[in-house]
Parts: sequence; structure tokens; C-alpha cells
Amino acid sequence: MTVDSLLHVLSEDAAYCRRIAAIREFPRKQAEYGECPLHPSLAAYLSRKDIRLYRHQAAATRAAMKGENVILATSTASGKTLAYLLPVFEKLEQDPLSTALFIYPTKALANDQLKAVQDLEKESGIVVSPAIYDGDTSRDRRPGIRKSSRIILTNPHELHQILPWHHQWSAFFRGLSFIIIDETHRYRGVPGSHMAFLLRRLRRLCTHYGSDPCCILSSATLANPLEFAERLCGVPFTLITGDGAPHGPRQFVLVNPFHEFHGERSLHHEASDLIGACISHHVQTLAFTGSRKMAELVALWAREGIVRTRKGRPDDICSYRAGYLPGERRAIEDRLKSGDLRCVVSTNALELGIDLGSLDAVVIAGYPGTMMATWQQAGRAGRNGTASAAFLIAGGNPLDQYFMRHPDLFFCAPHESAIIDLANPYILSGQVLCAAAELPVTEQNIACFGQAADLAIGALIRERLISRTSRGLVYSGSRRPHELVSMGSISRDSFRVISEGRTLETLDRNQAFREAHTGAVLLHQGDQYLVDSMDIVHGIIRVSRTEVDYYTRPLKSVDIQIKRVLETEKLQDAPVSFGEVEVTEQYYAYKIIRKDTLLGVEPLELPPLRFSTRALWFSPPAGTDDRIRSEGYDSDGGLHGAEHAFIAMMPMYVLCDRWDIGGVSMPVHAETGGPVVFVYDGYEGGIGLSEKAYRLFTEIAANALLLVEECPCETGCPSCIFSPKCGNDNQPLDKKATVRVLQSLCGQGSATPIKDRLE
Repeated sequence: MTVDSLLHVLSEDAAYCRRIAAIREFPRKQAEYGECPLHPSLAAYLSRKDIRLYRHQAAATRAAMKGENVILATSTASGKTLAYLLPVFEKLEQDPLSTALFIYPTKALANDQLKAVQDLEKESGIVVSPAIYDGDTSRDRRPGIRKSSRIILTNPHELHQILPWHHQWSAFFRGLSFIIIDETHRYRGVPGSHMAFLLRRLRRLCTHYGSDPCCILSSATLANPLEFAERLCGVPFTLITGDGAPHGPRQFVLVNPFHEFHGERSLHHEASDLIGACISHHVQTLAFTGSRKMAELVALWAREGIVRTRKGRPDDICSYRAGYLPGERRAIEDRLKSGDLRCVVSTNALELGIDLGSLDAVVIAGYPGTMMATWQQAGRAGRNGTASAAFLIAGGNPLDQYFMRHPDLFFCAPHESAIIDLANPYILSGQVLCAAAELPVTEQNIACFGQAADLAIGALIRERLISRTSRGLVYSGSRRPHELVSMGSISRDSFRVISEGRTLETLDRNQAFREAHTGAVLLHQGDQYLVDSMDIVHGIIRVSRTEVDYYTRPLKSVDIQIKRVLETEKLQDAPVSFGEVEVTEQYYAYKIIRKDTLLGVEPLELPPLRFSTRALWFSPPAGTDDRIRSEGYDSDGGLHGAEHAFIAMMPMYVLCDRWDIGGVSMPVHAETGGPVVFVYDGYEGGIGLSEKAYRLFTEIAANALLLVEECPCETGCPSCIFSPKCGNDNQPLDKKATVRVLQSLCGQGSATPIKDRLE
């Protein structure tokens, strides 16, 4: 049995057919090859392995061998690893003193890619002595790796700790010819901004030691790969696109468990049943879920299903997520490659470029949040040129349901833009402190930190954290700055979650207040914990293991003050602005909920969270409020619904998570003098998300209107204007008033739906 037989059986099932929103077939694509002159040992290796370079591999290799910085942005399984290994080995063969640094976002990916480097070393005879250098590398092995390894594989967190000890790395940095950054698209938002400055610190040290390495970046397809690469690394790049790799025919199926509006069927039970169908047809499958807990549960339900129906064995299915020991992860990957394992249910941990061999099908339980991640996950199947299938099972949230109603838009949607903010003063100041501790910051190299560096340096001098010397600016604080600066967050306040004397995880202040307040039910690696106490002064959260059938959701109020208007314009008579604001968030209570039943509301006594950030804000055109009231609708509920719908559509255009964005609607705002909606970056100093949304305001508002108009509900639901993360408990909300507000933003004074105008 095959993928074709699976799809045939599903298409013959009347009940399942009703849940299929669309099927799109992508035809077989033939390989496109290119040529590139290589060292005889590398050419012989390719010949022995019967490998011909695809067009994009050859182009990337040629550009890198000419000394160009290269950004290679092609689809999953297109052979990007070989495209950067060849120029590195070519250079290291020519120059025995040359070295290369490979940076991966996760330890698991570095371990997987080490095998590829070792294989090429063995087959080509070019000695590079590759080694991983990360937090798991033992102390006794580290000096030998620094001395003899010509290719070192690491991650940003370890590199951050390596740079202050650069004198131990002088020989390696002196010969550094290449910096390889794999899965570059992962470095966006706050982690991306930190990564951009980390790379500037690295290149500054290379200059100090006399090297000028080329950068080779591999990335999933982005809307702005060239701009993104140049902002990340601070140097010009050559862009290589045009995927020359072949792939077999693929059918992409959109499945909507909510096709009859609010049905009882969840997307995760739909996923477990679909996994069972795949296994019964001997279709090797990889399933993606949005959380660790759901990965475990979907795998459990699927195992129970195949045992009950006698379609397979329990050990045919396995879950995979962060938190597993490295040996456990390797065993799962090896079983999947060998074909012994029929299905793995994973978080996005397997979205990265770990080699899993060839899979027949991918099941995606819920839209992953970006088109980029969707195609990365779908591309895991069909790597050997055979037929494959990808299934996207929709959740009940607005964006998932919007795509189910607009499959053409889903299949034609452009990839999102990745954003890096080099002006965030909090990220910048921390990174400048680290740089000054590594090497004096001089007039010659201060420019690499951007135009905002002077302001950050002035503030740090006033705080006596850096000092002017004859050698330049040096760090003069009392604590080690590299321990204070986290590569994944802005907040320097961290809370340790402790259970029975063991630290489970650390949270920044915003996360702690939102997820780990006293009384909260906290999930960690699929286990439930009840928060017993929260010591704000010492940053300690004490929890105990529990098993309860309810969950908690915090309630908060938000107040915003406008500090500075940076830009403003009128779009369809609606004033839209962008600028600097101060946000005050107050978590004042939490709800205890079992399924959809409210069990109670408990007060919280937490101090307010205040932070400066950037936001866009807009007001409906004059007269909109009066028209809504005259029709008998709730204008406050319409404003609130417009806020939710606008934020729901933002991920279509900006690579962001829902927690990266905040929003609030106000019937009257003191500074604007009327009703207003604010959408703000949820991080101190801002990270560019609201600015991007400001630039695309018209498109986002138009699609938000379409989202609400087309939802079949009468008064509003989680598929249009309700938000499960609303701090005001989704009160007030009015769907018809929301439509009127959004129509006014799109230049529709009457009630004519935008969809009618487009037909």
C-alpha cells in the first residue's frame, strides 16, 4: 500500500471528505544541475558517491570560493549542507592553517551535522579533525579541540561564552576562513538581534587576530533573505535561490475538523486518527504538534488507536521533543531512518535539518504560525523522489480557519519577512558591555554596532559600567557581563522554577507573571506542576507535582502612554501612527477553568510590569462610533474585536509568536482624545514587529475584515474575534460592530462586504 492508496481511501470516506477543505497537487520536479571546479579529492568523492551538484549548490560553492558572503535560501532537503561543506573543505585543503566555525541553533542539529563533516573528511582524505564544542564538551577535551580541530561546531549560547576567552582561541581565530550559520531563519526577533551583535563581536575579534572570514548562511525561504542576512552579519551578501533539487509528486491536504463550525472533534484527535490511517497503509509518517504535552498525548492516542483496531504495534509510534536525553533522541532518529519506526510525533524540534531519511507523509496538527515553518515541515516528506503527502489539520483559531476558507491564499501566500532590530537599547547595551569586556571598543570598530551605539555607550559611561582608557572603552563593572546577558531574552530579571530542590527551568519576569504566579498550573515537559509560592525579591518560584483536570488563565489590564510619535498618516481617513510608548501591564487575577466551565476567579497581588517599547495605534475615522451606536451595536466591543482580528492576521506578514505582540483597545484615550487601538511589541525597547505591521497596515486590516466577515458564527467565536490569550476575558466583544470598525479602516463607509467588492 502507498500514499496514493491512503489518499484514495480517505477520498472515499464520506465523513472525511466533508472535513477536507482543499487538496492541491504539486507535480514531480526534475533536478537542475550545475558545475563547479573542485579539488581532485572532492571531485573524486562526488564521483564515487554518484553525486551531481544541483544548480543552487554549484552557484553557492562558486560564490563562496571567490570570497563572497553567501545566503542560500532554498527549501527543506535541497542539499544546503553539501553546498557549504565543499567550499570549506576546498579552502582547508589549500591552506593548512585555515579553520572554520559552524554555528547551529541546537545541540541536536550540531550532533547530526558532525556526521556529515566526518563522512566528507573520511571520503576526501582532507584532514579537518571536526569536533563539537558546547556545554556538553568535557573540560579535559576542550584544550585539545581548540588546538587541533580545524572545524568546530557550536551554538550561539556557547559562542557567547567562548568570546571572552578569545586569547585561548587565538590560533583558531587567526586562521578563521569561514563562519557557517545553519538554519539562519531561526535567528529573528529577540534571539536574532542578540545573534546579530554576537556575530559583530566575533568578526571584531577576527579582525584583531588578522582574519576576515566569509559567512555562508543557509536558510529556509524568506521574503527578505538578502536584507535579513546583511542585517544579521553586517556585511554584503550574495543571494542564492532557485532550488535545483528534485522532488517527487506531493499532495497537500487541508483538513478542517471545525467544518461544521464548533464541532466536538479536536485537531489533535483528528491527527491521532490520521496517523493510524497512515500506519495501516504502511505510510511512514512524521507528525508535528505545537507543544511538548500534545506531542506526548497525540502519540499516546495514536498508539491506543492502532492497538484497538489491530493496525499496528505500540512501538510503531514514538514521541520526540526537547527534554529527552541525547541518546534517546539518536535512537529515535536512527529507527526512523532505518524504517523500523513507522511514525514520530514531534514538536518543531524535527523541523530543522536533521537527516531523517525519506518519509512518505507529514501531518501538521495546527498551522505552525508561519508559512515558512509550514513548508519546512511539509518538505520533510518525499525526499527520495517518491510520491508523498502533507496534511495540515486546522485548529479553531482565526488564522487556521481563515486559511481553510481561502485555500488559494494559503497555497499562494508569500513567505514572511524576518525582522532583526539593531536599535533596541537594552539588547545593544548588554552586547556592548560584553564587547568591551572582550576587547577595548575603539573609534575604528564602534561603527559595527550601528548608529544607536553612541547613545548606549554614553549611558553605560554615566552608569560607570564602561570607562575611557588610552586603549579605548573597557568594561569596568563588578559582575561578569556575559553572565548577565541572555542570548534569548531582553529582561535581566529571571525566575528559577524549583521543585523538590531541583531547578526545572528559568523564566523571565513577563513569563513568570503570566505563567507561574501563585496558584497557576504550570506545564513542564508534559508534567503538571502547581505553583505554591512566588518570591519576587529573590526570583524563586516553588512548585509541586500535581495532576488536576483544570487549567489557569491570568487576567490583566493594560495602560499605554505615548512618549514620542515617530510617524503618522491617514489611511482611508483613519489616523494611523507609529512611535515610542510606555506600557503598564497589571496581572490582577486568574481564572480556574475545567474544559469550558469557569470554576472560579482568584485575585493576584503582583506589582505592575512597566516597559518602554514601540507600537502602532489607529483610530476609526470620525463618525464611525456614532454610526455603530445608531445601528444598535456596541462600539467598544467593535473596537476590541478589531484589535483581536488585526493581531490574529499579523503572523501572515511578520514572523512572530502571539506572545511577541501585545494589544489594547480604549474607548477614550487621554492623548488621542478618542477611541484607539494599540498594537505593541511585547519586549523592552521594541523588536520591529509593530513597525513592520505599520508599513503593511492596509493589507493586514483588509484581511482582518475578511476574516471576521466570512466566519459563519453570529456573535463572535474563537475563529474570528475571541482570543484565548485576552487579558480582559474577551469582554466586551461585538462581531457586527467589529465588521463596521474594520470596514471604516478599509475605506468602506457602508456595510458592503469587501469580499463582494473583490468578486
